[in-house]
Amino acid sequence: MGFFGGQKNKEVKQKVLCTVYDNTRTMDQEIEAMSHILNNLLMQSLNEGREIIFLCVGSDRSIGDALGPLVGTMLKEEGVSHVIYGTLEDPVHAFNLESTLKAVKRRFRQPLIISIDAGLGEKEQVGAVLLKEGPLLPGQALKKVLPAVGDYHLTGVVNYLDPLPAAQFLNDTRLHTVMKLAKTIVRVIT
Repeated sequence: MGFFGGQKNKEVKQKVLCTVYDNTRTMDQEIEAMSHILNNLLMQSLNEGREIIFLCVGSDRSIGDALGPLVGTMLKEEGVSHVIYGTLEDPVHAFNLESTLKAVKRRFRQPLIISIDAGLGEKEQVGAVLLKEGPLLPGQALKKVLPAVGDYHLTGVVNYLDPLPAAQFLNDTRLHTVMKLAKTIVRVIT
């Protein structure tokens, strides 16, 4: 679970490459633009002989955090030919993230890793998907110290952060929002 508000991590550079907003008027064009950027990144990596991995982070035990495993499951159902880690059946979460990364390192030489996770943001960002350059910082919103993962990452803003504890906002997230974000991310990738 990442956070895209006022806090900045000085150690990890992250650049927003594209955003899809939850706006029916421009959403299709934004999905197409993001899909084009992502496809170019994937094609360049494949031309360099790199494997493509989608690392879908999250837990199905919290609606707000289920975005990653839901996307992983949907990608497998769509028959995406790239390697996918993190599904509803076999999620990648805080307790197994490090062992998953070790397994990836043992199995692949220099893969391109696209991480996918839920995030908390500002109220007006809820429903947006961000494609960012640089690694995902999982658990940041919940003050968890987890390894940064991926070369690029896709984040769906599932809820906003308020003075209440962040974990409360994961539990108060609407399933409709998570499903809509998952379908948007799958459209971008496929």
